[in-house]
Amino acid sequence: MHRFSAFSALDWLILAAYLAGIAALGLWIGRRVGRTDQYFLGARRFNRWVMIAQSFASGTHADMPVSLAGAVYARGFSAIWFQWKNMFATPFYWLLAPLYRRMRRTTIAEFFEDRYGAWMGAAYMVFALAFLTINMASMLKGAAKVISQAAGGEIPVNGIVVAMTAAFLLYSFIGGQVATAWTELVQGFLIIVLSFLLIPLGWGLVGGMAGIREALGPERMTLTAPEGIGPWFILMLTINGLIGITSQPHIMGMVATGRDEAACREGFLYGTFVKRFCTLGWALTGLVAAALLAKGVFGTAALADAEEAFGFACRHLLFPGGKGLLVACLLAANMAACSAYMVSAGALFTRNLYGRYFAPGRSDRHYLWVGRASGVLITLLGVAYAVFLIERVLNTFLLTETLATYVGIAVLGGIFWRRANRWGALAGISAAMAANFAIYSWIGQRFDHWDPNVFLAALVTGMAVFVGVSLLTPPEPPSAVDDFFRRLRTPSHMDPQAATPMEEVEREAARRGEQLLLLHLLHPGRGAAGEPFWRAYRIDLEGFLLGWGIAAGMVALAWLVVR
Repeated sequence: MHRFSAFSALDWLILAAYLAGIAALGLWIGRRVGRTDQYFLGARRFNRWVMIAQSFASGTHADMPVSLAGAVYARGFSAIWFQWKNMFATPFYWLLAPLYRRMRRTTIAEFFEDRYGAWMGAAYMVFALAFLTINMASMLKGAAKVISQAAGGEIPVNGIVVAMTAAFLLYSFIGGQVATAWTELVQGFLIIVLSFLLIPLGWGLVGGMAGIREALGPERMTLTAPEGIGPWFILMLTINGLIGITSQPHIMGMVATGRDEAACREGFLYGTFVKRFCTLGWALTGLVAAALLAKGVFGTAALADAEEAFGFACRHLLFPGGKGLLVACLLAANMAACSAYMVSAGALFTRNLYGRYFAPGRSDRHYLWVGRASGVLITLLGVAYAVFLIERVLNTFLLTETLATYVGIAVLGGIFWRRANRWGALAGISAAMAANFAIYSWIGQRFDHWDPNVFLAALVTGMAVFVGVSLLTPPEPPSAVDDFFRRLRTPSHMDPQAATPMEEVEREAARRGEQLLLLHLLHPGRGAAGEPFWRAYRIDLEGFLLGWGIAAGMVALAWLVVR
């Protein structure tokens, strides 16, 4: 196989300029961060554009183009649903965002404390730290695979993992969520470049879409496939993504940091749809790589590892300076997401473990430095996991998403159903995870394998146990439940601690169209507070319908492309 040389001087210059520039920007923006509310949540002052960039960049990892391009290379265009599994869940993000803003908390662990008691918050924190560690490892490993391939395989993957980690630690350590969010605004543009850079470079070599179809066959050019990824598979992935997103540890920092509910809604919905659009670019890159190999353009007919497809295209198609640009884009994706995860990990450790059980009552500045140090240490655990334990990036991604879904049973159940209690939450999560791992063990599969029928069986088991145990055990204290729901029912521009009667608060919210459908799912008429349904839930309904329109348009675009 033809081997290209490592980076040219121009590649190194571009890469060095990017690293120096983004580090300087992050340090300059974060220089005035001196309080924990700034470090962990940016003091909840971000506008809609920062929120869109934050949602897009935090939710877009360098492992995603790697894993998806590899899946498309191996299975055809229908593998796009491994990432588009949340496409039909995305409109619901408009409905979810204000819930997190109204919780008025720093971490999801605090949600569990408010709703189910202190020890449930500690139990969630164990899951959250494991989730963040494994996902950071997945991001680092995925990016390292591409960079190693782009450099001709001359740089070891695990060496790149270690080197990359140092790149985002500096400004994240100093500036926290403030530096993370504003650098994501810049890095988001580079991620978009990464998503589409390789397609025009390989398009002519494979003969355009007609050449791809000729090389791969029509069966690999459909949005659904008879084997593997059909409607049932897509439906289960959608349910997985919709429930799972509600419990992911970084969701509070990503969604609830806007200056108002409108900024939170727009950031979560539009930022995620930008990611869905970039997914189309990753899938097309996988098709281009598969066609190049099928045609033997570069003297190679197949890859030993499907996840090398993206790196293969990089190594053979990029122009002088292009490798440096691509690596800068990969680092942008990794630095943005890992930085957000690092801050979330520090917040969880500091607020829900250290400050509660080991050193309560210390100064805010003390907790700020503990948050910084603990974020770094947890990041280093992610590096160790990436180096020693990850086998397949895609499998690792689906594992953490699925575990989050089982935890999401308690999150959504606690919002929809007042009777839900801590015993039901703990039993439901435990039953779902136990069923998931027991079935995979019984059928002889790795624990990070994903099967839609196994997922559904485990989910139904968890939900049934959640409801049954909640009904058979004492309810939560009424005062705690009332306080929790009072905050959720009070729009974020109003004070939930004010003496205003709850009925008056809800009438005002309904008059302004600010009532939340998900919060009043079991009693929408009561939530309307005497107003017409469309008026009471106007903001929810308008954005929800718009989200479905965007989702349908994006799927139609993908269908037209492969047609």
